[in-house]
Amino acid sequence: MTYDVIVIGLGGMGSAAAYHLAARGQRVLGLEKFTPAHDKGSSHGGSRIIRQSYFEDPAYVPLLLRAYELWDELARDSGRDVYRMTGGLFIGPPDCLTVAGSLRASRQWDLPHDLLDEDEIRQRFPNFTPQPGDIALFEAKAGFARPELTVQAHLGLAEKAGATLRFGEEVIEWSETARGVTVRTAAGTYTAGQVVICPGAWAPQLLADFGIPITVERQVLYWLDPVGGVEPFVDHPIFIDEDASGMQIYGFPAIDGPHGGVKVAFFRKGIECTPDTIDRTVHDREICEMRDRAAQLLPALDGPCIHSATCMYSNTPDQHFVIARHPDTENVTVACGFSGHGFKFVPVVGEILADLATTGATTHPISLFDPRRLVTAL
Repeated sequence: MTYDVIVIGLGGMGSAAAYHLAARGQRVLGLEKFTPAHDKGSSHGGSRIIRQSYFEDPAYVPLLLRAYELWDELARDSGRDVYRMTGGLFIGPPDCLTVAGSLRASRQWDLPHDLLDEDEIRQRFPNFTPQPGDIALFEAKAGFARPELTVQAHLGLAEKAGATLRFGEEVIEWSETARGVTVRTAAGTYTAGQVVICPGAWAPQLLADFGIPITVERQVLYWLDPVGGVEPFVDHPIFIDEDASGMQIYGFPAIDGPHGGVKVAFFRKGIECTPDTIDRTVHDREICEMRDRAAQLLPALDGPCIHSATCMYSNTPDQHFVIARHPDTENVTVACGFSGHGFKFVPVVGEILADLATTGATTHPISLFDPRRLVTAL
């Protein structure tokens, strides 16, 4: 059988692409090296922050507004609790990226928000102890998505729409043909008119010929048991806190799940690795460092670490995404390099990839993600 589109990689982005393509009547084959919603890459860990006041660049906001619409649709159509609004608190010195960037995006796109000084932070959110002079932007429309449930929801809807999904089937190679693309795995060879490649941390290997500079970093997630119990952290905002050195930590309310506790992590404090060399052991010194930093902001988090896990960021040099058709072919679309801040965009990236694979263009603003910005000859 010849398919219309083969999707390589069925994590966050690939599962969404498979769904949106199948929903448009495309004959879709999805190929995944691991099991559904696995924990070997980046789309796991129970929760991922979603927010609209985007400090990275205001250019992302239109995509986020559409992503929020699609999060609603995904929850409705799948019947799964794929996201939850908790509000978001973004704290730090007034001129830091976390605060100033969030404020810039909020003002440019007229997003509802509150600016809080140090005393107001303490009054409204007594768990927090900001540093002297810190302020915060509070965004009511922030919250978290559930990565495993999101992947499962998209996969289920993709299959319901007619997609064929194969797991435990690693792609060995792909190549262009006169009529489209051939993809070879250990189990067989498949042909299609188009291929969509969503390789996550495997991008450097699978896309080596593209010349896209991507480095992979090991990141660690921690679940801390608050002193005095989790109850004060149940009705709690997600948060990002930046200190005077520019280091950010982020965290979540205590939510239902297998680990319990309050999940926290450093942002961009990773060690370069590959999917084959990543150290999956979380060391005592790392736990101590995380506990110390978290307790500076939230003193109750000076409790024991009850669980930890690793994941991977796939970083581009400028930390912006790569989403594009390959400029030298009409048959290959790529989504990679999400640089640790991509999951909130999963539904809209799936829509964009379906646009690109079926029509070669999209009405969504994606010029920022053109890979030609990263290489001089692609």
